[in-house]
Amino acid sequence: MASPSATPTGRLAGKQCLITAAAQGIGRATLEAFLREGAALVVAVDINGEKLKELESNPRVATRVVDVRDFGGIKALAKEFPGITVLFNCAGIVHQGNILETTEEEWDNNFNINIKSMYYTLQAFLPQMIAGQGGSIINMSSVASSIRGIERRCVYGTTKAAVIGLTKAVARDHVRQGVRCNVVCPSPVASPSFAVRGADEKDSDSDHVKYMEEKMIGRLAYPGEVANLCVYLASDESSYHTGNVFTIDGGFCL
Repeated sequence: MASPSATPTGRLAGKQCLITAAAQGIGRATLEAFLREGAALVVAVDINGEKLKELESNPRVATRVVDVRDFGGIKALAKEFPGITVLFNCAGIVHQGNILETTEEEWDNNFNINIKSMYYTLQAFLPQMIAGQGGSIINMSSVASSIRGIERRCVYGTTKAAVIGLTKAVARDHVRQGVRCNVVCPSPVASPSFAVRGADEKDSDSDHVKYMEEKMIGRLAYPGEVANLCVYLASDESSYHTGNVFTIDGGFCL
């Protein structure tokens, strides 16, 4: 375990944070942003052990290979790191298909990764936030949710709408206990996983790239831009935000 030691400056100075899906993409960019802003400790959770090894040289990073569908593994993390006050639930999976093309196995797996994993992390880490009289929870959703219907993103959009509902429920139930819970809803982001999907002409994301480039802001979002929003929500600067839905979409939903 890394030894937490706060840096003297930064918006997250002294805070201990945990990020799921931290090895690459938005999770990795957010981890790097949290460190720049002085976080004392960032626990990087992912199933990709090889990518996590790239983070191990930093003494303020603790890497753990854990599947977010493993409740026992998540509970063990909470016992190992009892001082977490910033939780970023970033892990997720994108499924391509309408309701008739989605198998029951795919449906269940998407719910397990995209929403049930958040049930696990909240069950594990929320009590210590309440006991410590404060914390910030950031949940990853998408504009493909209750915000906008996206073609051939049926189960994905359903799970991401559920994330918004979960966020509001947690925020409402624990607002008097010093715990804030907010949700981030990006449009397509130029992450490694998106690059794979965008290369498939049959995937609807290829149309989203063209739309953003030709009609809207001119490009996809960068992972670091989403990370900047997460820094704000993790910091005390966002102390009056809870239960709020933050869309970051470059005009995608206009």
